[in-house]
This record gives sequence, structure tokens and C-alpha cells, in this order.
Amino acid sequence: MTKHIILWTLKDELGAEEKAAVKAAIKEGLEGLAGQIPGLVDIHVQINCLPSSNADLMLDSTFTDEAALKAYAGHPAHVAVADGKVRPYTKLRSCLDFTV
Repeated sequence: MTKHIILWTLKDELGAEEKAAVKAAIKEGLEGLAGQIPGLVDIHVQINCLPSSNADLMLDSTFTDEAALKAYAGHPAHVAVADGKVRPYTKLRSCLDFTV
């Protein structure tokens, strides 16, 4: 199994209400990929962070193997969510991929 963890920080110019709406849309879009992408075993987006956090949301996903993770990156359903709901609103992305 391969884990794919992403932390995002949203753009500073977004207000509190807009950030909440963006986080909800990202969660809905990414979690909606479950069952659509071969090799995607599990996908969760955490949007309720404690004030001590220095990121706004986290993707925690599991794939059958590294090849499935690579295929996910270019899958049209994932690209649509990333281009439409994630990239326009984020200023910083940190990624950690590892085998479990």
C-alpha cells in the first residue's frame, strides 16, 4: 500500500467564509473520487483543524501501490478536481508519499 498525504494552505486574500466554502468544496470533490479511480483504496480530507495548525486542510489517501498513485495524478477526474477546486485557492502544498 502507498500513502499520499497533502497539506494545503489557502490563499491569504480569502475571507473566513470563503475559506470555509473552499475547504468544503475541496473535501467534497476529492472524497467524491472514491470508487472512480483504479487503485484508490481510501480517501479523506480533513478540514476542521485546530488553531495551532499551520495548514488549512489535509488529504489522506491510500493506494494499492505506487503505480496506482502515479495513475491517479493524471486521471481526468482527479485533474478536474485539482484544477477546478484546489489549485485556484491554494498558495502552499506539501506532499508526503510513503509505503506502508
